[in-house]
Amino acid sequence: MSLNKTPFFELRSGSVDTLLFVVKTPDLDALRAELTRRFEATPEFFAGDVVAIDVRRLAEQERLSLADLEALLKSVRMRPIGVVALPAQTWAIQWANEGGLPILEARDRRGAPKPSADEAKPNTEAAAVIEAAVAKEPPPATLPQPATIIDRPLRSGQQVYAKGDLIVLGLVSHGAEVIAEGNIHIYAPLRGRALAGVHGNLDARIFCTCLEPELISIAGIYRTTENPLPADVLSKAVQIWLSDEKLMIEPLRLT
Repeated sequence: MSLNKTPFFELRSGSVDTLLFVVKTPDLDALRAELTRRFEATPEFFAGDVVAIDVRRLAEQERLSLADLEALLKSVRMRPIGVVALPAQTWAIQWANEGGLPILEARDRRGAPKPSADEAKPNTEAAAVIEAAVAKEPPPATLPQPATIIDRPLRSGQQVYAKGDLIVLGLVSHGAEVIAEGNIHIYAPLRGRALAGVHGNLDARIFCTCLEPELISIAGIYRTTENPLPADVLSKAVQIWLSDEKLMIEPLRLT
């Protein structure tokens, strides 16, 4: 019998989709504070997500403890599976080997990030979760997911998750949560939480006819009511998208 083909298992070339946890600061306290704040706002957002720890934005002299970072990620239900580093970051390669994590090759759409003078400083916006594919070949083509349509109001405590786009025809009340891997369309007031592109889809958008949210998020970049919305978009019809890892909110011109 061929050693390459048995009835018991197969070893095959393939691809794995995961998220990158891009570390922008070696300040573990800043990372903990920001992750805790985000986790408290959306406790199910990170649940079960596998992540690769990306240290490519750290400056040459910056270091942090892998064990402490792993423990922090696990505390918000993330599961680290490897480390992404630049070839020159030999400390990170040794760091990963000592921690029992593999070094992974990441191919994200914007290429390997380069640290800037500003990003080398401690940053309270400590980490961004972005899309990556850890693979040696492109993933097979998949059929697009059909849109999920919700034609009823969502009360506090209710949550809806969609694999593709999500269309909501009723009120999203305070304490309710709508989550989608694609775009979110809400043809009623949004007073709860809306999280689009949750698996790192940077092109996802949120469309809403009355914006009064507790939280809005695209691909892990979020904004809460702690940062008040401008008068020209509050309670207005809007679209929301990402530009350079910043949430952009623009009134919809419906007439």
